Amino acid sequence: MEVSRVKEALIEQMNIGLSGNLYHKTQLDFAYNTNHIEGSTITPDETASIYDTGTILANSDKVIVLKDVTEIKNHFTLFKYMLETIEMPLTEEMIKKFHFILKNGTLTDDEKKWFNVGEYKAKRNFVGNIITTLPSKVAEDMKKLLEKYNRKIPKTFEDIIDFHVKFETIHPFQDGNGRVGRMIMFRECLANDIMPFYIEDRNKEFYIRGMREYQLNHEKTYLIDTCLNSQDNYAKLAEYFLEDEQ
Repeated sequence: MEVSRVKEALIEQMNIGLSGNLYHKTQLDFAYNTNHIEGSTITPDETASIYDTGTILANSDKVIVLKDVTEIKNHFTLFKYMLETIEMPLTEEMIKKFHFILKNGTLTDDEKKWFNVGEYKAKRNFVGNIITTLPSKVAEDMKKLLEKYNRKIPKTFEDIIDFHVKFETIHPFQDGNGRVGRMIMFRECLANDIMPFYIEDRNKEFYIRGMREYQLNHEKTYLIDTCLNSQDNYAKLAEYFLEDEQ
């Protein structure tokens, strides 16, 4: 399956607005998996209901977390924006826009005072056992990361994974770094004629282990193998939807 065909299909199907195609399925699966990795309570059926009808029908015993619903909706918007800007270079401004779209409308009034939606973090944070970049150094580190990455022509699968690891190590935003980072991976694969992918929730532990091994021990195999597995799965999905299309 040629990646250019996948790219063209996603953009065309986005613009047509019909359901039951690769774009529709990608929206549902990507939003569910990437948010569930971060602890979202929204199920696959609820994700589909939010996308298809703008409503959610849950059983009487479940408490719906409005923040989780909003972040699912925002992820749909983010994926659409990512495709609309796929021909543009990856910049700090674009990455900040990704964050703004993802987190807009999800904060309490108190959180809004310090969270910096669409801007770099104001408070220190960490991920796992990794000490992330201090807020005062984020802008500098992000500029260096993007300059080094954008000098790579062509960009390889390994370049994109390496960027993801370094981005997550900087952890430039107060929250939402994982989802923004995984959207960037999908985008950069698609933009560089590499089969895109999203990490499935069932591979969460392999993904986390891979990130940790890459960051702490410079062992790349675990993460790359996890990403290759997810890439294979998306390639099969794309083939299923596109193999008979002209």
